[in-house]
Amino acid sequence: MQPIPVKPKIAVSACLMGFDVRYNGGHKESRLCSHTLIEYFEFLPVCPEVAIGLGIPRQPIRLVGEPDNPQAVATRDDTLDVTQPLAAYGRKMAAELGDICGYIFMQKSPSCGLERVKVYRANGTPLKGGSRGIYAQAFCLQHPDLPVEEDGRLNDPVLRENFLTRVFTYSAWQQLLQEGLTRRGLTVFHSRYKYLLMAHDPVQYKVLGNLLGTQGHTDPKELGPRYFSELMVALQKCATRRTHTNVLQHLTGYLKRAISREDKQEMQHLISQYHQGIVPLVVPLTLLKHHLRQHPDPYLAQQVYLQPHPENLSLRNAL
Repeated sequence: MQPIPVKPKIAVSACLMGFDVRYNGGHKESRLCSHTLIEYFEFLPVCPEVAIGLGIPRQPIRLVGEPDNPQAVATRDDTLDVTQPLAAYGRKMAAELGDICGYIFMQKSPSCGLERVKVYRANGTPLKGGSRGIYAQAFCLQHPDLPVEEDGRLNDPVLRENFLTRVFTYSAWQQLLQEGLTRRGLTVFHSRYKYLLMAHDPVQYKVLGNLLGTQGHTDPKELGPRYFSELMVALQKCATRRTHTNVLQHLTGYLKRAISREDKQEMQHLISQYHQGIVPLVVPLTLLKHHLRQHPDPYLAQQVYLQPHPENLSLRNAL
């Protein structure tokens, strides 16, 4: 009997899961989170404003002062300053949520927004630019490698696929750490992620390969965290049609002696159509996987690039 796979844990702003925790007593439910992704992830809802004792409903807060060091104060009573409680709760949750593999934050929130949160002067006029929510800033400082994203940006299919790819990568790394990090384990992990990394950042793909090659005798407990941090930075770059095409050509090369001339022409035709934006990535990938089922290759079978997330999520259908 196959063990039931453990769902990766993702922390999420509670209002996005439909909880009535916003300042006005409402929510901002994200159907992507509450109806689609919930089948594949265990969500841990968090509302820092409620957690620090602000009521429901409550006086809204906003960021005031300098964008690089704003204060979170109530809009109608600026003597109510919750900057320190929000920051302290961010550090507290960062320590408690050590087993999560990602975090989805509420956009534009003075506590949870990741970027471009409005900052106001004392007289109430907005400043140019923006900042990061107080809680989100404190939390993310403690987990620099953790995949984080705002709910609104997840409506973009490219950003959605990128974020969830990083979440599953983070989960795989956590599993490797639980098993015990060894030089061999690190090498095998890098080998499995070779083509995914090549699709996201071809330059960093070579850099990380050299890192493992030149420092192979370094204690893996020292080398591993450095390797993984650089990997996660590389995966933040969104793969493009050009880089995906390059990877598809590499993978097809393994089949050059196995498939017929006509099959090669069909494969090249679909890769070209993908490169030109005529068909989505899933089209050449589906044919490639078909050929690999007919002509199995042990090295390619382990490549995460071919299936970095559950197929039913259909994340590559719009790429």
